[in-house]
Amino acid sequence: MVFQPFFEFAVPRSAPRLRVASTGLPYAFAFLGLLSLTPGPATAEIIEIGTDRDAFTPSTLTVPAGSVLTEGSYVYIDNRGLPPTNSYPELLTRIPVADWLEVRFGLNYCDNGGGYLVTNAEGGPGRNDGTISYESTVLYGVKAAVTQQDGLLPQSCFIMEGFTPLYGDYSSTIPIATYALGWKTEANWRIDGAIRYVYAEAPSGWFDKWAPSIVLRIPATERWEVHVEYFSTFTVGLPDEETVPFVSPGTHYMLTDNLEIGLRIGWGMTRDAAAFFSDAGFGWRW
Repeated sequence: MVFQPFFEFAVPRSAPRLRVASTGLPYAFAFLGLLSLTPGPATAEIIEIGTDRDAFTPSTLTVPAGSVLTEGSYVYIDNRGLPPTNSYPELLTRIPVADWLEVRFGLNYCDNGGGYLVTNAEGGPGRNDGTISYESTVLYGVKAAVTQQDGLLPQSCFIMEGFTPLYGDYSSTIPIATYALGWKTEANWRIDGAIRYVYAEAPSGWFDKWAPSIVLRIPATERWEVHVEYFSTFTVGLPDEETVPFVSPGTHYMLTDNLEIGLRIGWGMTRDAAAFFSDAGFGWRW
């Protein structure tokens, strides 16, 4: 069974991929640039719930006591020379157990995984023979606040997770550690960065995967935020090492004080990276 996405951002297969990148990137950056030039709500209270799915770089915020945050996404990845990847629902539920600590549980299904590479979900490396693999995983872990912003001292957090396959080509649990930090300005701009480490499995054995990222988040209104992000994944320990960088604009809108919808898109910058991806999702605090 091949899942067809309910919306399609990718151009037809016959269109040159380099033209997609060369025409799409300037428009995306021009759009974000125009928004950034508009006066932001410097003194207004920005409504945010701190979803981790909003960008590849996770939020430095933890879920406040007395609430639960549920997130989900549908991700479409246009792989170069291989079948596309569909990943959903990328469901994640975050439950606070202290002011500084939350526990996390989730599940996901993916066809033609390829290691995912563009989201916080993780899976097998996929296949390179043109056939499609199917897999489902469960996620469990914790997220802890490490520091609060104080002058040059950033707000930061540490995330430790495990992804265990329920079905697929691989059966081993994949451990992932992420450290994220960032600063918020008086104008409510936020710049966050992160480093993610994955101990992953491939047909040739286990290897290391590192993923640095940085994102600039700009409020357009009290409820509407845009961002632009750079992230990359590179491997250590594979017979053929890979470097997979992406540039990605995105946005989210708060429908209510507790319900967020968002969209991010991105383009791969090397032949190892997918040509294009789209990620549409939600966050619900209850």
